[in-house]
This record gives sequence, C-alpha cells and structure tokens, in this order.
Amino acid sequence: MQPRIKLLAIDDDPQSLELVTEALSDNGLHILTADDPEKGLELVRRERPQIVLSDVVMPNMNGMELLGRILEVDPATDVILMTAYYSTEAAVEAIKKGASDYLTKPISLPVLRERIDKLATDARRRQRATQLDSELVETCQFEGMVGRSPLLWEMFAQIRRVAPHYRACVVTGPTGTGKELVAHALHKLSPAASGPMVVCNCSAVVETLFESELFGHVKGAFTGATTNKMGLFEYAHGGTLFLDEIGDMPLATQAKLLRVLQNQEVQRVGSLSARKVDVRVVAATNHDLRAQIAAKRFREDLYYRLSMVEIQTPALADRREDLPLLERFFIQKFAAQYKKPVAALTPRAQILLARHAWPGNVRELENVIGHACMIAAGETIDIPDLPQYLRGGAAEPAAEPGGIPARPAESAGGRLSFDEQERRVIAEALERAGGNQVHAARLLGITRDKLRYKIKKHGLR
Repeated sequence: MQPRIKLLAIDDDPQSLELVTEALSDNGLHILTADDPEKGLELVRRERPQIVLSDVVMPNMNGMELLGRILEVDPATDVILMTAYYSTEAAVEAIKKGASDYLTKPISLPVLRERIDKLATDARRRQRATQLDSELVETCQFEGMVGRSPLLWEMFAQIRRVAPHYRACVVTGPTGTGKELVAHALHKLSPAASGPMVVCNCSAVVETLFESELFGHVKGAFTGATTNKMGLFEYAHGGTLFLDEIGDMPLATQAKLLRVLQNQEVQRVGSLSARKVDVRVVAATNHDLRAQIAAKRFREDLYYRLSMVEIQTPALADRREDLPLLERFFIQKFAAQYKKPVAALTPRAQILLARHAWPGNVRELENVIGHACMIAAGETIDIPDLPQYLRGGAAEPAAEPGGIPARPAESAGGRLSFDEQERRVIAEALERAGGNQVHAARLLGITRDKLRYKIKKHGLR
C-alpha cells in the first residue's frame, strides 16, 4: 500500500486553515497546517509534502519568497498560491517562479477540490512510477550489472553460455563499460567459482617486473630476490586470473603468457622446473587488438588463443534505454552509502542527463550520480546538484536516434544562459511527448498552464 499524499496548508488566518482542512478531509490526504511561513518551511523540510497550499500575503515572509524557498528544498513539490489581491502580472510571475497554480480568494471549494485531486493523482502516479522503477532495477540486474537493452541482454546470455566452459577469454569495450564486472560474472558462474579471483592491472606493472609478478621467482634469481616468491598464476590456482589492460603487456611477457595458456604450467624466474597450474584467464582491453597486431604491439598468436571467446561490452551511448535504470540503481546505492533520503531525479535533470554523450560511459554516470547525491539537500536531485560541466552545457552533444547529431550544448557566445537551457529542456520534453502538452508537462513536473506559458515565452511550436 502506497503512503498517503501529504498536503501542507500555510496561512496566517486560522479560519482559512480550518476551511481548507474541512474541504479536503475526504480526499484521502494527510493534511498538515502552519499559521506562520517559517513554521511551514520547517514542516516542508521535515515532512516533505507533495502539495503545498500557501497564502501570498503573510507577515515575515510573503508567498512568493516562500515559494522559492520550498522549491529549493524539493523542486518536485506542487505549490499553489492563494491571494485576495489577484492580478495577471502576479499570476504570471508566480508561474514563472515555479508555482503549480495561482488561485483567488475566496476560493470556490469545488474548484479547490478539483485542483487538489489532479495534483494528488499525479503525485500518486509518481510514487507508483518510483516504486515500479525500483522493482525494475532489481529485476534487470545480472551479477552486479544493470540493464534491459537488447545489447546487454545478449551479453548476459553470452556470459551464461561461456562461463561453464571457457579456459581463456578476452573482454573488449570502451573504458568505463564494466569489463571487470564481466570478468567477475564469468568467474562466479564457472566451475572455478570456489577458487580465488585474482586481478592484475597490466598498465600498472613495471615492465622489468612483469615476469616476476605473473610467474614468480626463486631466491637469487636477480638482485633483490632475497626469498622465493609465488606469482599471480600460482596464487590463482583453482580460480581465475583477470588481466586488465592486457594491451599494455610487453611483447616478451606476451610470449611467456601464451606458453602458460597452452601448457597450463608456469616456470618461476630463475627456476629450472615448471609447476602445473589450473587457472582460467580473462583478459580485458579498451584497445583494438587487431590494430595493435598490425602495429606489432600485440602478438597475433596470443590474440587468437584469447579470442576463442570474445565478449564485447557496449558503450552507454549505444544502450541509452538503460540510462533511467542505471540512474535509479546508483541513486539507491549512494543514498544508502551517504545515509540520505535521495530517491529520484527531477524530470528536467533526467532530460539534461539524457542529452549528454557519456564519453566516460557507466563509470562517468556513477561519478555524476555520486556527486549529485552528496550535494542534494532533499529527496530529489535537480540540475543545480549536478557537476558544473553538465550544468554549463560543456558536455559533448549526444547523437540522437537515427544517428542525427543533437544540437550543440553551447551557444556561440559560450555557456548557455538559463533561458536558453530552459528552452532546450522544454523543447526536448515536447519532442519526447510527441507534441502532447499534457504528457510533456508531466515529464517536466509542471502544470499544463505553466508549460503553455513557457512555450509562448520561448516561441516554441
């Protein structure tokens, strides 16, 4: 059962608060009241109401100022302002600042109930959507990887088929696409799952120490070898050795690695005898190994030994349908890590992230969401919580469906102004909604009237 929608009424007139409470008591709402703007703001911070109904003229803080401060706490809050001194200019200003509606006192109770019912229905839909998103994240996880795109499901199926049988495997793909997660999945689903999973970052090993690191050495084999040392292959006996960035391995070491893969035995540096090992090898690289072979930087025979099984990790730009799932997954992860109530992104923040090219792939997205969860003050992540390079439009424009490049992220004069950014976000929402204003307004988390005002303001069609 979903929690009840919370409505907070703020008014310095106790009779108005009583009237609102009686009028809306049958709407299935949890109604809170405050007779002072500061008290109301404190209730917003503590109770996180989905709907706020506030008077405009109040002592200490007027409704316009209160509106701005409420939206700073939670940009997803629907705020309705009420006033006995209605003017078109004031109504337009309120809508521009983020109000969901602007009503005239004395308020018609049927009208009030109708407006609140619509907002409460939208809030319940958002709650349900959030719940479904969380359930979908759990359903679409595979060994620590998240996605439901055809590319990722194909990769998951390949891992399942390969894991019970492989002896050597190569995982290729751009940086930040989860190649190490693939290696861990292969290990966990293989017959060697009970053995160790040993990781070697080939780009971090000094060239002169490569052989000693992988195969070990005996005492006196070289200056400084004061004791016998077990290599990573022996240490991984009965398990899996993950060779990350294998494209950076020296050619001399590649020849010895090939011999180990063929014979399943290692010879420590300085030793005359070989030792049998039972090790599965997963190698990963973001390089094009065929190009490396052509440039004489990688052995062709080693490539064919490894690529008997090759798994490719897709770039995030090639599986954009997974972006909302990954956002939800990382929000849950960092909210738990930071012990914060962050639960979702605002629609406009989602649109901004959807327009980014993600050259750093899933690792970049994880960094962005981690940063935003740390900065966010409320339950939702908004555009100001995102890193500066995203907010400033400095990101490389993404390719839109069909390979059509997106509009440039910067204006000719440099970084986008707020109006330019707002115009693009609204245009994107309208495009996603197929021109349906009701759907576009829901995507943006604003009312249809506010959307119409902004469409007219920016000259959109």
